Amino acid sequence: MTSWAVTLVAKKENQLTNDQVKKAQSLLGLDSQIIWLNEGRACDLIIPSEPASKDELEEKLLSALTNTDIAIQKNKNRRKKLLVADMDSTMIQLETLDYLAEILGFGEEVNEITARSMRGELDFADSLRTRVALLKGQSTDAMSKVLEDIPYTEGAEVTVKTMVKHGAYCALVSGGFTFTTDIVGPKLGFNEARANVFEIEDNTLTGNVIEPILARDSKQHTMEELCDKLGITSELACCVGDGANDLDMIQAAGMGVGFHGKPIVKEKAAFNIRFGDMATLLYFQGYHKSEFVAVV
Repeated sequence: MTSWAVTLVAKKENQLTNDQVKKAQSLLGLDSQIIWLNEGRACDLIIPSEPASKDELEEKLLSALTNTDIAIQKNKNRRKKLLVADMDSTMIQLETLDYLAEILGFGEEVNEITARSMRGELDFADSLRTRVALLKGQSTDAMSKVLEDIPYTEGAEVTVKTMVKHGAYCALVSGGFTFTTDIVGPKLGFNEARANVFEIEDNTLTGNVIEPILARDSKQHTMEELCDKLGITSELACCVGDGANDLDMIQAAGMGVGFHGKPIVKEKAAFNIRFGDMATLLYFQGYHKSEFVAVV
């Protein structure tokens, strides 16, 4: 019989106390073994079999434990061999196209289209073409301003570099643009990065995106392609993102994670990081803090 792991990860500013762990144990209704992954921050409760209702148990735990992320899964194959991650509002705390548009004076129009797309109200590819068309005739000089001070998500670098160190292949796959992924990907330690490309003539944006557009279905296809390349099944893939255009890959992966996701993502993702930083992804996979790669 396969054991199951119930992982509790407190928000960084909070503490996961012994009393909270005991409260979680009582809600499980099964004998459980406590394994601390990071004393006072994250632990596994190992139970002998699948809980009667995962969704109901997760809701009870979320209600009982303040600011604590929960993952309930089989204890087998938790450590993933592939990570496919979204970039904007996931690995960095910025929507790069929105910020570029803001610098160029088109922020309000572009922000509204982006928000509707991330909520799943608009087709992503069509919305991207519409947003980029608003930038027609603008100089590419504004791109350098976007790159001056990228706000990286806390825990993103340690998560990617730790997974790579332990044998995972990590791909940054963005509906954004290569001018940003070319910087973000290497900085965070990704093995590769894929994104869309602006059409540029004489250092000027033409208002077009070079086709084909990397959109919602492209992210899932990337995951499937890389699984084939690595000789693994999707069970050993982890996909993480925040918006509706990430849902196909999130729902197809063995560990599909919404990271501070839009409501539709929180509803449909099997796993959610609601409170913590990106390092929560490591705890969900059973990594101990002592295994984390040190980053400056």
